[in-house]
Amino acid sequence: MSQYEAVIGLEVHVQIRTQSKMFTQVGTGYGHPENTLTDPVVLALPGTLPVLNKAALDAIIKTGLMLGCEIASVCKWDRKNYFYPDSPKNYQITQFDQPICIGGGVEIELPGSARNVMGEHKTIPLTRIHLEEDVGKLNHGSHESLVDYNRAGTPLMEIVTDPALESADEAYAFLTAIRAAIVQGGISDCDMEKGQLRCDANISIRPVGTTELGIKVELKNLNSISYVRDGIAHEIKRQLSLTASGGEIVQETRDYDGTTGASQSLRSKEMAHDYRYFPDPDLMPVEVDEAWRKRIEATCPEMPFDRQRRFFETYELPYTITSVLVWDRPLAEYFEETVKLAGVARAQLVGNWIVNDLLREVGAAKIALADSKIRPAHIAELVELIDKGTLLNNAAREVFAEMFKSGEIPGAIVKSKGLAAEPTDTAELEQWCRDSIASNDKAKAEFQGGKGSAINAFKGPVMKVSRGKANPKLVDETLRRLLAES
Repeated sequence: MSQYEAVIGLEVHVQIRTQSKMFTQVGTGYGHPENTLTDPVVLALPGTLPVLNKAALDAIIKTGLMLGCEIASVCKWDRKNYFYPDSPKNYQITQFDQPICIGGGVEIELPGSARNVMGEHKTIPLTRIHLEEDVGKLNHGSHESLVDYNRAGTPLMEIVTDPALESADEAYAFLTAIRAAIVQGGISDCDMEKGQLRCDANISIRPVGTTELGIKVELKNLNSISYVRDGIAHEIKRQLSLTASGGEIVQETRDYDGTTGASQSLRSKEMAHDYRYFPDPDLMPVEVDEAWRKRIEATCPEMPFDRQRRFFETYELPYTITSVLVWDRPLAEYFEETVKLAGVARAQLVGNWIVNDLLREVGAAKIALADSKIRPAHIAELVELIDKGTLLNNAAREVFAEMFKSGEIPGAIVKSKGLAAEPTDTAELEQWCRDSIASNDKAKAEFQGGKGSAINAFKGPVMKVSRGKANPKLVDETLRRLLAES
């Protein structure tokens, strides 16, 4: 039904990584015995009063600055009143009409973009980001439901988008981008299995060309980024099918089961909830001055797509390398530290060894990059040996494997194993190059017509006749000289 389009808004909840909870000194964490991370404040015992956690405020201000939000000069705290077992107070401390972060946006790469350069991008506008306390977790058994208050009171920020996403794939790209930014900012680990990142999606369809929003369906229990994408795609298809058959879409909350790919109605949803918000009488408003903002701004990391644009411009890296590096801040920093040692001219060679070889070995060994015995100096020395022709590709891989195993430097491995390349007779090499050029008029014409990559068509035959022992750098230089002369 191409006459309809989807409109999607997301509500993303992120647990902020702090040592203590939002309004008390009791610790935070995951996997502890049930109801051990509690105290009188968490359990809302009579006479207890909340005390604000400034580290949580620092974290949400940092998030807002990273995402281009306006940081409110004054924010206040409100009580959201509802009765449910996960909240012992029967209200949640949150921010209603004066959130700390207003507006902003998240840059995404649109699905289907080109993969050799940065593709088409779009910024998803945010409505707000506000700070609140998390609630407890209900564990449902066959005959009873038990509540665990370990999670209750954990600092939680809610990121609310405008209804501006147009597809399930865009939602996937949004969550991937925002998760990377938050993790790289050190704000949260965003582990969805641990409930550190949770997402609800509001989905509607409308006739193409109209601006009025359709009937909204909220989708809950989307406990992985892939399930968010799949659940939204399922709900769009359900609404389109219902419309095509003459049915009526009702405003409701639905539960999506990622394992079966089906959803079911949880409850009908009225147009508005009456939570009876009112300012919390136990907490004063917070004023955020310019000095506070500047201090936090100085700690903000480079955003992933900004880093990717810089890598394209500074190092002339292909998309296949940058699209791996930029989503992992320690990996990107490892790459840049290596390039400082190896030189910018060898950046692509450095990137290839890190992305293709180092990550493969780290993954196979099931260790973190920081635990690898190969440090930036190892990679820098290896690419220098390759670039100078001292080490050929097959030998370089043998050196790399030994480096990863022992941590020994490349030069020592080359010497101990006798892996240095044998000098090539220059006259013989020049004849091999002449023969290769003479046998491929098409590639010669393309190269001389300005297609630089056409030179690769001549290299294969040269390396073949040399049985892989020719110095690749010398081969390239010789071919270019001969092509320029002919």
